[in-house]
Amino acid sequence: MISERDRDFFQPKWRRVAITAFCTAWAAFEWYGQNTFWAMIATGAAAYCYWEYIYKFEQRKDA
Repeated sequence: MISERDRDFFQPKWRRVAITAFCTAWAAFEWYGQNTFWAMIATGAAAYCYWEYIYKFEQRKDA
């Protein structure tokens, strides 16, 4: 669940896309380096970012 403070910070779409892209790139880097443990953690972080910040994020109408 996203707090109200986080929701305010992530209102601009570029911030949500940037953090998701960063986590995805981190996951790809770890998979490429065959660091399975960190790759799974980074993949989970990327999936969470996608789910919370891209898929189900609701923009405020007044923003």
